[in-house]
Amino acid sequence: MRNLQTHRLIKERLLQEDVWKVVTLIDGQPELDVCLPVGPLLVPISVWKAKKDCLIHREYEHGTPLGIWLSPDDDPAEIAKDVDDFTVIAVHFPKFTDGRGYSTARLLRERYGYDGELRAFGDIGRDQIFFLNRVGFDSFLIGEGRNAEEALAAFDDFPEAYQAGADLPIPLFRRRAA
Repeated sequence: MRNLQTHRLIKERLLQEDVWKVVTLIDGQPELDVCLPVGPLLVPISVWKAKKDCLIHREYEHGTPLGIWLSPDDDPAEIAKDVDDFTVIAVHFPKFTDGRGYSTARLLRERYGYDGELRAFGDIGRDQIFFLNRVGFDSFLIGEGRNAEEALAAFDDFPEAYQAGADLPIPLFRRRAA
């Protein structure tokens, strides 16, 4: 398990403290053997499946917020019935060139109706923030060695977006005609 650095989270277009602990599996470790630390957790989908009852109990009985994280290979349909159980759904970007998380975000927002915090984390940089926001991400854990303060400016890179997106469901030409 690792706890990502707290000073690099962009949420609500501000730098904020990240209190979430990201649970990861060590190669070959059975999901049932994962020790769950105290506090808000982001667990991989395999741990969610293996320890669902325990995690829900922590959330509802002890008030501990619960989150899940998806790798690029995970199918968001696997959690479609459970999206209301999560305070945060995070999508991991192992490399900035891996764009599968964009599709995952759109599916979670549009097909599965997730309206909670949707976080992008991993190898995330400034040049991706505007586009990640367009597909539905609303928080971003900036990649190691990248400047989070500079990344905040990405929201203003393009003054108008012509196409509809998760952030603006009505295209520009329809907004101006109304």
